[in-house]
Amino acid sequence: MLLKIIVDGSRDLGYSGIMTTINYNNKKMKLPFEIKSHSTAMVKRTNPFSGQSTTLPGFAACVYDYTVYKNHMAEELDAKTGQQPGFSDNQDEWQIVRNGLNFFRQYFAKEYMVLLD
Repeated sequence: MLLKIIVDGSRDLGYSGIMTTINYNNKKMKLPFEIKSHSTAMVKRTNPFSGQSTTLPGFAACVYDYTVYKNHMAEELDAKTGQQPGFSDNQDEWQIVRNGLNFFRQYFAKEYMVLLD
């Protein structure tokens, strides 16, 4: 049920396919998709499987929330169509997930290890 709450709460993050950038800690970061918040206020996120938590800037939390949401939706779509997750005909959905994961690997490696690995 926790995942359902996260999914329902992240529907408003918005995805338009536009790549944007943000400057954070003197680094120019390329966002994997458009997000509605560019906040740098630190927020907490918890891995629903391990229970481990970490803090990250609000914009990165938006990327995390949307990546988790799209992963859930892609897995659900693959299950409905009887296809193997990640290797299905739903590659547009999976590409969004990969873009979000790559963002974390590149810019937030420690947080990636806690939340997504």
